[in-house]
Amino acid sequence: MAATAWAVHDKFKLYLGDADTGPIDMDTDSFIIVLARASSNCHTTTVDAYASLTAEVSTAWGYTQATKALANPAWTESSGTITWDESGADPVWTASGGSIVARYAAIYDDDVATPVADPIVVSSSLNATDITATDGNTFTIAMHTSGIFTLA
Repeated sequence: MAATAWAVHDKFKLYLGDADTGPIDMDTDSFIIVLARASSNCHTTTVDAYASLTAEVSTAWGYTQATKALANPAWTESSGTITWDESGADPVWTASGGSIVARYAAIYDDDVATPVADPIVVSSSLNATDITATDGNTFTIAMHTSGIFTLA
């Protein structure tokens, strides 16, 4: 089974559209992508912050929690459609000394502190079962060529 489309999290929609909740800059903020295990709640769009995310993959075997930044997030408009995209390199982790095992991924804004620190922007189910990158192999999330999400 292929990965599901990125699901935009509920509270992020509010934060993006409400100036009272603090500025979110989709071009220049630091966005962190994390991997999560099968027992995680990250794919539930009601989870609003990184601190509320459960079962992130542990720091080991080539994965370090909360450190993989999107290389070049871009917020663009064309013919009335806004697209948020990762125009840089796809996120890649190289398994070293053991295996990286994950089922979900989430992206959060590392620059926002209020009304909640590190709001989760989107999440995706990468597969119906665990994906394993064994020692020496890579765990790569190939971003879709049409962007992470669009507003039309």
